[in-house]
Amino acid sequence: MYEVGRCRLRELLKERKMTQAELARRTGIDRKQINDYINKRDIVGVMGLGILRAIAETLGLDSPYEIYEMRKLPK
Repeated sequence: MYEVGRCRLRELLKERKMTQAELARRTGIDRKQINDYINKRDIVGVMGLGILRAIAETLGLDSPYEIYEMRKLPK
């Protein structure tokens, strides 16, 4: 079983050499909203599934779950 950890959006944008403004333009999500997701990255569940999917598709991720760290829970 896994638990959702911190948001990795800042790292993912840096890896892809993409700005928040570019992500906003390509997804139609407000740049300020994207900035809030990045700065509140320790809050789980900030993004809805539709937003996660749009961001994941734009960043070329296999799954929206890659936007968050996944931590394996001890048995």
